[in-house]
Amino acid sequence: MPETMSQHETVNAQYEVMVGDEATNVADRYEAQGKRCPFCEQGLRCSLCSQGPCRIKPGADRGVCGIDAAGMVMRNMVHLNIMGLAAYGHHTRDVAETLIATGEGKTPFRIVDESKLDMLASVLGIEEADVNARAVAVGKGILDSMAQCSDEESIWVEALAPESRKALWRELGIFPGGPLHELLDSTTRSMTNIDGDYVSLAKAALRMGVATFYAVQVPLEMGQDALFGTPQPHAAHVDLGILDPDYVNILPNGHEPFMGFALVQAAESEEVQQRAREAGAKGLRIVGSIETGQEMMQRLAESDVFVGMTGNWICQEYAIATGAVDVFAMDMNCSVPSLGEIADRYGTKLVTVSHVVGVPGTHERVDYVPEEAAEQAQRIIDIAIENFKERKDRPRHPVEHRQEILTGFSTEAVLGALGGTLEPLLDAVKSGAIKGIVAMVSCTTLKNGPQDSLTTAVVKELIKRDILVLSAGCGNAATQVAGLNSLEAQELAGEGLRGVCEALGVPPVLSFGTCTDCGRLALLVGAVADALGVDTAALPVAVTAPEYMEQKATIDAIGALALGLYTHVSPTPPVTGSPEVVKLLTEDLEEITGGKVALGEDAVEVAEGIAAHIDEKRAALGI
Repeated sequence: MPETMSQHETVNAQYEVMVGDEATNVADRYEAQGKRCPFCEQGLRCSLCSQGPCRIKPGADRGVCGIDAAGMVMRNMVHLNIMGLAAYGHHTRDVAETLIATGEGKTPFRIVDESKLDMLASVLGIEEADVNARAVAVGKGILDSMAQCSDEESIWVEALAPESRKALWRELGIFPGGPLHELLDSTTRSMTNIDGDYVSLAKAALRMGVATFYAVQVPLEMGQDALFGTPQPHAAHVDLGILDPDYVNILPNGHEPFMGFALVQAAESEEVQQRAREAGAKGLRIVGSIETGQEMMQRLAESDVFVGMTGNWICQEYAIATGAVDVFAMDMNCSVPSLGEIADRYGTKLVTVSHVVGVPGTHERVDYVPEEAAEQAQRIIDIAIENFKERKDRPRHPVEHRQEILTGFSTEAVLGALGGTLEPLLDAVKSGAIKGIVAMVSCTTLKNGPQDSLTTAVVKELIKRDILVLSAGCGNAATQVAGLNSLEAQELAGEGLRGVCEALGVPPVLSFGTCTDCGRLALLVGAVADALGVDTAALPVAVTAPEYMEQKATIDAIGALALGLYTHVSPTPPVTGSPEVVKLLTEDLEEITGGKVALGEDAVEVAEGIAAHIDEKRAALGI
């Protein structure tokens, strides 16, 4: 590996611990893979049928079935997008079922933000007066809406998307129906010998992107707001230093926060804390990990029970290597398959809390059922306390550093900071104090350098150019741990942006949540466009994913392109094997939807490209 494998010194320190212990870890596994297959990197490999694997190469310009490079490349991209929409859809289904069970009084939860329930009910045409009956009806309505036929326009897109976009999407034939039928159609068309036309496959991808934002992510996040509260700004702490080995520590990890919130409620009991102390601990804590941690941290003030978040997905093995984790509770998405060996080595119990998770070496399954959440949380706490009795005498490798940040900047929180209206933000943009706004929604990867290095470098370059950044996804943890979501980061911003941030008492990088908050971002972009009386493609805004990694990221990028947004991605996605697809994404699409893909791994060049795009949009708007 390079001299450093991460932007963060805490992770580098834990990497050295794991190397000394000869323990498997993501950095060494990345290095062991060596040179990557050029056909796979270009999207020119297909193994769908028994005649393959096929590769497009000199002397073989088509696969055995007859598909050309453009069709193969775009079909491979559609496959990635299918998984992205499916994963988000799984999460949305769990939100809906939790709303139903909560309304029926069968969970430890309650409706915390009734206004968000009302917002969902208005889209679904529900008029139940009783809040609990309304929660049940909304949950059932979400499930029904997901199953709308693909030739029937999604009620969410119709209700929430800007009028200019809806007209364009209808004209292009990319106005989606329900997400489940969009998945059905896209999965079918991307089989062997069904759709080999890169244009029609690209349209299928765009339909899924639009459905993801409006018909999946919006009900998902608004539903979680209803259940757990809408994020509001508050101080929090991140990084591996929040793990104190003298406590019983439970880390909810993944993307669905239901069990995480149930664990916090259960752990607030004095009886639970007393049991932890009787086992020899100072108490019992719930510590967030990756996106589940973000969802919790966005909404929960720090306490003696919930103490913050460790970091993004690359951090999980190194968090366990501290020897301070008693239970690693794995919900849907981003628990790496290597954890069994690592958990055994460092004294951690692996517990799945989602029926779709399968990690070799898992010690126990307590898969989330809304009606059983309270009892399941107690079971996990029992496992953790018993584990501490054994772990407390094992070797520990604690980390000292932790970073204070501000988090919780939902759309409502941003408006609140502006006095309840978009006008101050629009005025700052019009005056040039804020040149534009960039949504940084990213994963983290080792493909283009040390963990989080490009993400933090790009964000620093953007804020230096007076561009406000809204951070989400695993990239949010990158900027948080690097201190860019703190008030101290105001000093890194350009003069105009710094003045606005100082006046409002906010950082230049606003912690907007997780990758599931892309739907929330789409609503914000639409609201700004409506306030200015323009289409979303005319706005001085852009998207960057400096270290995208997996399938959720690709569908989010496609959604941004459908909204007409300049979308920077790195590493270069597996599409370069087809000049036609490259031209479509980087040039032609700008004349179709207004969006385009930009590439690049040099932070200065990336930021200059985004800034040039923003200047062009400002000039067109006359500001």
